Amino acid sequence: MKIKEYFPRPKERTTLLITGGAGFVGSHVVEGVLKATDWDIIVLDRLDLSGNLHRLLDIDIWETVQDRVKFFWWDLKSPLPFDIDCDYVWHLAASSHVDRSITDPLSFAMDNVIGTVNILNACRSLQPKKFIYFSTDEVFGPAPKGVAYKEWDRYNSGNPYSAAKAGGEEMAVAFANTYKIPTIVTHTMNVFGERQHPEKFIPLVIKKVLKGERVQIHSSPDKEPGIRAYIHARNICNALIFLTEKGDCLDGSGTVGKYNIVGEQEVNNLELAQKIAGIMGKDLKYDLVDFHSSRPGHDLRYALDGSLLHKMGFVYNKNFTESLEKTVNWYLDKNNAHWLWL
Repeated sequence: MKIKEYFPRPKERTTLLITGGAGFVGSHVVEGVLKATDWDIIVLDRLDLSGNLHRLLDIDIWETVQDRVKFFWWDLKSPLPFDIDCDYVWHLAASSHVDRSITDPLSFAMDNVIGTVNILNACRSLQPKKFIYFSTDEVFGPAPKGVAYKEWDRYNSGNPYSAAKAGGEEMAVAFANTYKIPTIVTHTMNVFGERQHPEKFIPLVIKKVLKGERVQIHSSPDKEPGIRAYIHARNICNALIFLTEKGDCLDGSGTVGKYNIVGEQEVNNLELAQKIAGIMGKDLKYDLVDFHSSRPGHDLRYALDGSLLHKMGFVYNKNFTESLEKTVNWYLDKNNAHWLWL
């Protein structure tokens, strides 16, 4: 069966397949592509805990662009029984919650490794011009102060989630080497933005501050808060478009075809929570909690070196401070409060 039989497209139009396109990052990527290009999009998603069609319906220009988006339901734990007529594939579908991966590691291996193999197998017949595997900074494990990992540094997965993403990444490399699928791998740091699941740190802080509740901040035994470099999902989309147009694919050398998409500002989680409360004009009540000792798999700091993408000429459209203020104020709008599950 061929999806193009259901979703015919003019041959002169570029078509992008996005797996996980109804998820948090995926929906922002769909939005960004619709605004920045004239491409058509096919979204593949299973609509589970993270996938939600309301994320697409809430895109501010949806009414004028929805004819460029086609949705197809599929769970990638099963092989695709159809072909998709597309030019590019961006594989964003994944299970991505560390706590759940510690509780149920097998489901993460199924989603992030087996699911990746199934979409890669499909690409053997689809023959896209480029396949992008969306990986994470967590495959490198915790980063000591002063260390920022480069694209081809060794893996040191600290939890089943990161191990499963590393497994999917290695499958993408193997398929590029074995079947010559033109492939790019990206590593991305903590992503934030509108329409994020309320279990994630930024919407969780907003929700607790609104309710006057205490916020638990991940810290070391000596009360040093966890450190991350946060990046807005719209900047992720800009980077993916940039790499689709200008990035070099894996060539078997082990030196080309991977790119770090890095937040431009490192901030510890206590500082971030304080910034959020400040934007809201409220006080922050918090506790520093040693999650790392009590719950293995929670790493204190992740860090990537983003110099490669910078040298290629990529720049972010908005900086961290602007993006954070915009995001917090979006959640505070009464029309968007349902995204906090209030």
